[in-house]
Amino acid sequence: MMLQKTLVLGVAAAMGVASSVALADVDPNLPAYERVSGISGNLTSVGSDTLNNLMTLWAEEFAKFYPNVAIQVQGAGSSTAPPALTEGTANFGPMSRAMRDSEIRAFEDRHGFPPTEVPVAIDMIAVYVNKDNPVEGLSLPQVDAIFSATRACGYPEDITTWGQVGLTGGWADRDFTLYSRNAVSGTYGFFKEVALCGGDFKSTINEQPGSSAVVRGVEQTINGIGYSGIGYRTSGVRVVPLAKEDGGAFVEAAAANAATGEYPLARFLYIYANANPETGWNPLEQEFFRMVLAKEGQEVVHRDGYVTLPAEATTRIREEAKLN
Repeated sequence: MMLQKTLVLGVAAAMGVASSVALADVDPNLPAYERVSGISGNLTSVGSDTLNNLMTLWAEEFAKFYPNVAIQVQGAGSSTAPPALTEGTANFGPMSRAMRDSEIRAFEDRHGFPPTEVPVAIDMIAVYVNKDNPVEGLSLPQVDAIFSATRACGYPEDITTWGQVGLTGGWADRDFTLYSRNAVSGTYGFFKEVALCGGDFKSTINEQPGSSAVVRGVEQTINGIGYSGIGYRTSGVRVVPLAKEDGGAFVEAAAANAATGEYPLARFLYIYANANPETGWNPLEQEFFRMVLAKEGQEVVHRDGYVTLPAEATTRIREEAKLN
């Protein structure tokens, strides 16, 4: 279920929009955000580490329109968003995965209606290696055999050295140093569900509290390998092209490949909020979402290294979330 909701099989298929839009840039058909009067106050965001920088940049962009609005952003992990929304300690719950049924039920039990889900961008989970690692690419079954103890994706043997994925010379006998997000992370959950086919991580993984920490670990370890959002790429790492199946073509982690669904670890990023279906949106929260889904908000998405949403998608999202 989580896979069906979050794996981007192409924006055209998932959102019912034209696939011809070039998602590598900002869709010129996106409307510019128009400032309204009477907006001031404080907002709090609690949730995804992946979205932490985006939320901060959106808050700065929003402050250009509304200098009297202050937004506090906390990014400890996606699993912290649902309880914060349920308890009313946050206005926004950014998540790098869809809410689980149990999290939605807990919110409904408290409020009498479900939280509102707003897709805000597309991310690609990248498999990172050290910049000096020459590996050409990996299949998802190989990724599973490297990171998991269960090999639920069907690879015939455990992979413990770089020689098993085609490297020669001094690399052949090098083992792996595995870097992973921690269990509170939506990225951890997505990777476990999609790249490990629901299997279990090896006990030797080095769990990190944040996405940037994963990348730093790989930078500093010649035989390191880890996964994190594409927005955390640095010059010290390489992004490994991936194939869905053994023997398949390796696909780069590029925006166009996320849009078509060819890149196998693409996903939507979400912000959840509390919008009472009877009384409607809090105006302050509504205007924030309207800006995020407008040209200015999607320009922030592009600058931060994520994949933007086309205009037809944002129109659909605004309609479904009653943000118009």
